[in-house]
Amino acid sequence: MTTGPRSGSHFLLLCMTPLISVGCGAASEADPAISGVRQRPTIEGPREGVAREGVARESVAREGAAREGVAREPEPPTEACLGVADKGIWSDLDDKIQIRLPPGLTADRVSARLDARRALLVLAIDGFPRKVYPLSGAATLQVGPHALALRPGDRAELASLLAADRITEVPQGPAGAAAAPAAARSPHDADGDGIPDPLDILIGAKKTVQNADAYTEGYMTMKFPMGDVPREVGVCTDVIVRAVRNAGIDLQKALHDDILRARAAYPMIKERPDPQIDQRRVATLLPYFQRHWEKHTEKIDDPKDPLRPGDVLFMDTFPSRSGPDHIGIVSDTIGPNSLPMVINNWTNGTVTAEMDLLTFVPVMYRFRLPE
Repeated sequence: MTTGPRSGSHFLLLCMTPLISVGCGAASEADPAISGVRQRPTIEGPREGVAREGVARESVAREGAAREGVAREPEPPTEACLGVADKGIWSDLDDKIQIRLPPGLTADRVSARLDARRALLVLAIDGFPRKVYPLSGAATLQVGPHALALRPGDRAELASLLAADRITEVPQGPAGAAAAPAAARSPHDADGDGIPDPLDILIGAKKTVQNADAYTEGYMTMKFPMGDVPREVGVCTDVIVRAVRNAGIDLQKALHDDILRARAAYPMIKERPDPQIDQRRVATLLPYFQRHWEKHTEKIDDPKDPLRPGDVLFMDTFPSRSGPDHIGIVSDTIGPNSLPMVINNWTNGTVTAEMDLLTFVPVMYRFRLPE
């Protein structure tokens, strides 16, 4: 949040208005905005690999049919939404959220975690959770010993990617148990919905895009804990608060408690901490992230530490001033310059959206919740 109108951002906004994504028409990793543009190797693009024993049987059958010239039935369309029950914010938007897998994805990069109790399958790419699938559909996909009850579109998407030796199962408790046993609870699933925190944050951020709250500055009173400004308004920091809350983490309370524990780490707090506004200021959030989240390189093209969807970026829109003044979340959507879009609320006159910021706004810090 800025304390006054972001004039520099207004100038940049005029230059970048055509780059703002709108709804389901935004380009994604499965549908780059400009075909033929070289994908940066750090943005989870295609990688050569070979299918291993245990890959879903019909993917092999399809390849054989294609070689023999046998006619194939058209594949079902991609599912319109993730189709999972999310414990986080704004459940009315659950049916509007979808995540696309990168083009050219190969089975050697994919692993999955099967949660039979919650009827979920969490897919990871290079070990990082990227998408969740409901296991309550009518299109069964047999992968080794695993019979996955998928929706038709999900089955078509996963048929050539899953291998039996790369599927692990979440330990299950006694039949009829009301809660997950301790062994089944991931330390990185704060709300216990079976969706890993970094993926939950991405889903929450995508909900803020669908919500499209209008950039509105000013001090606003709210409850504590679990407080928020009215859903129709917000600033850049509110995107972060809401997305992180989708994972079951109350950033308002976590920051307030940390200020009380480590006052010296927050020199910008001159008097008493104020949970009405502290979490809505970029400068006040930075020490919290430095103290509690994984720090990653600020470089956007480091192959050893690539950008991941759900990463939180602290950005510099006023280079003449010291420190970051803007914040956003890396999206799964790839922009026209082959870089991930950034989910953010930019300035006065905008709404929360995916924007192509990485081409011209410097990143000063990047953080991630543990995987």
